[in-house]
Amino acid sequence: MPRRITSRLAAGALSLALVLPAAGQWTEPGWESDAGLPSLSSHDSRAAAGEEFRLGRAWLRQFRARAPQWQDPIAQAYVESLLARLQPHSGLGGRDLIVTLVDSQRLNAFAVPGGVVGINAGLFAFAGEEAGLVSVLAHELGHLAQRHYARGQARAEQTQLPTMAAMLAGMLIAAAGGGDAGIGVAMGSQAAFIQDQLAYSRRYEQEADRLGLRAMAQAGYDPDAMVRMFRAMQRMASLQGGSPPEFLLTHPLTESRLSDIQSRAGQVTVPSPREEDLQYHLIRARALLSIHDRDPSQAVTRLAQDQPPAQARRYLDALIEARRGEVDTALQRLDALARESPDLTLLPASAAQVAFDAGRYDDAIARSRRVLRLVPGHLPSSLVLGEALLQRDPDEAWRVLRDLAERRPEDPQVFTLLAEAAGHSGREAWGHLARAEQLQLNGRITEAIRQLGVARQVAEREGDTAAAARIEQRREAFIGYRETLEKF
Repeated sequence: MPRRITSRLAAGALSLALVLPAAGQWTEPGWESDAGLPSLSSHDSRAAAGEEFRLGRAWLRQFRARAPQWQDPIAQAYVESLLARLQPHSGLGGRDLIVTLVDSQRLNAFAVPGGVVGINAGLFAFAGEEAGLVSVLAHELGHLAQRHYARGQARAEQTQLPTMAAMLAGMLIAAAGGGDAGIGVAMGSQAAFIQDQLAYSRRYEQEADRLGLRAMAQAGYDPDAMVRMFRAMQRMASLQGGSPPEFLLTHPLTESRLSDIQSRAGQVTVPSPREEDLQYHLIRARALLSIHDRDPSQAVTRLAQDQPPAQARRYLDALIEARRGEVDTALQRLDALARESPDLTLLPASAAQVAFDAGRYDDAIARSRRVLRLVPGHLPSSLVLGEALLQRDPDEAWRVLRDLAERRPEDPQVFTLLAEAAGHSGREAWGHLARAEQLQLNGRITEAIRQLGVARQVAEREGDTAAAARIEQRREAFIGYRETLEKF
């Protein structure tokens, strides 16, 4: 890749890192939020961690603009629950994590400073057991906990963030589909500063392995699953010859590293072992259906290869039936599964989504509300409820989605729906503001600034002083993004 393009990507990461929105940024007066910056021991560490946070959030915005997103709130909620289970044991403390799901069949996962964790749909397809997926997530959290991006070999503090920005630019290209070219940028950028490092050094990989083993064991997962998962990747790399899984390009896997993992896994005890979770197999069915969207029969075949629970096969059949227009049959199947496994919120939430997709809005509203009475704040059900209410009661949709946006200020999908709800409920200025926030979350800053201009005109015309004040605050921040970018 030409040097100037790499420089622009790195510069973009740095420029957008300078001014990022705080939680609850767009909200009406009276809404409160917390920036959620990580807390570290020393002043210098806190400052560096703050820079990592902003840089990671900026990277995520650029990534969303370039990579295909797997828009599946049910899978999103599941992955977030896994991370919440691992985080107390990972050394990350209460740091906020953001999950981004990638619509790609490639076997990959990544973690970026600032608490960004990315997972390809292909990782679910590859991992036949939940503990295998968990082992990869635990390993990535180990990298974040040890701040491997920012650490260098006795380098001055001012060199660390430029190195990290340049490497993240390469990761952006790779994760968005650039493959070896992006990895080359990442490696080359690091090598200019740290001669003996790959994308991660072997020492850093070992640290992440050991932290990951401990975290997954304390969370109740079999640590040997990490051995099984990585050996399966190694076999895949051997079969593919010069095209190993993307995950291995940034996480060098050697026999000595595998031996170390196996040795340490045998020494780790699991205080409270977890049973195999049916939920994982249901999410895996969703991932396979996303990957084989044009030929669902392939999803059925691949799921069956790993002999999943019968409920997972029935669940996948229901999703396929819904796509074929056999909605009554699909709902009956999902309702039967929900009666068999009443603790799995995923099942009634899936039924609500099927009802909504079929245009059965009243049924979708009723089903979503039943879930939310049992599990307040449930993401997939809140989204379905808000979107279905747009067809029946835009004012109520606005209230539901506004509350969801307060809890999830980094979720572009929420702001997309919120903009629509605001427009349908007569809150035109707030609608344009929500649309602007959705644009900037997806890395489209120039369009976002234009949208803020429209929002300001509408607010002035309507005499909405609260909206006008918030729009002006956001306009100053958005211009700061653009001006800093132009300096590079």
